[in-house]
Amino acid sequence: MDIMLETSARLLRLLSLLQTRRDWSGAELAERLGITTRTVRRDVDRLRELGYPVHATPGAPGYRLGAGSDLPPLLLDDDEAVAVAVGLRTAAGGTVAGIEETSVRALAKLEQVLPARLRQRVHALQSMTVPMTGAAAPVDPGVLTVIATACRDHEGLRFDYRAHDGRESRRAAEPHRLVHSGRRWYLVGWDLGQGDWRTYRVDRLSLKTPNGPRFVPRDPPDDDLAAYTSRAISSAPYRFRARLIMHAPAEVVAGRMPPTMGTVEPVDARTCVLLCGANTLDEIVVWVALMDIGFEVREPPELAERVGVLADRLRAAFSRG
Repeated sequence: MDIMLETSARLLRLLSLLQTRRDWSGAELAERLGITTRTVRRDVDRLRELGYPVHATPGAPGYRLGAGSDLPPLLLDDDEAVAVAVGLRTAAGGTVAGIEETSVRALAKLEQVLPARLRQRVHALQSMTVPMTGAAAPVDPGVLTVIATACRDHEGLRFDYRAHDGRESRRAAEPHRLVHSGRRWYLVGWDLGQGDWRTYRVDRLSLKTPNGPRFVPRDPPDDDLAAYTSRAISSAPYRFRARLIMHAPAEVVAGRMPPTMGTVEPVDARTCVLLCGANTLDEIVVWVALMDIGFEVREPPELAERVGVLADRLRAAFSRG
């Protein structure tokens, strides 16, 4: 009986590993499970007998869990189960078109099998969280799936793209990662035509089929892709880019703005640099002024001039009052 239990537990661990990554070599699985590659082969055969489509990969002996006629049971620990449940609840009101109803159905199925202790954790977290909604263009979940798969498999993408000023162009890119800002989805990829890294709003692209050829992944433009995307979408697309010295700690300034509005770089304990952009100088002036933090304009020179003009106008209005 102990041997049977040990074998069953090992099969569950093997299935869990196969679900976490696309390809595994026999040696990797043997090392993770603490068994021989011969035992791995026997355990894979047992999973196949149970109906799991475990495929052999070409080249060095390896394995991949394929798509079967029935969805295999997912093996989740407590924290993973809570994360999935919270994610489904968030998706029910999210930015992916058509996913709300599907998320509700999936959440209902998941909560039926959650232990009471986990249901209480999910409900507590959800009840204490206030979502901040805003107008955002929803994206097709199928498009997200195609892009995510291309990122994983290192397949090029071809698509028509509409820039912020309405201009349309045909693009070919090596996709790297999807980034979600909370309101919009972005693709970070190497633009083959521009020969540089670019950030694309997913709701502005129209995929072409088939995908492009396979490619060797490049080193990413930044170890922190979230920060890289924030910099790209907060200043690069706009006519004016501003650099300001803010007389407050970086965490204070960052706490008064969404990541899509600008990026903050600490200077010392009391000052930081704010990088932002807009299509008009007045947008920058008003937005920064409403943060109620002292600041100095470093770039561009015309922004400093515009601040002076508006300041004189405000002083004149105050003196007349």
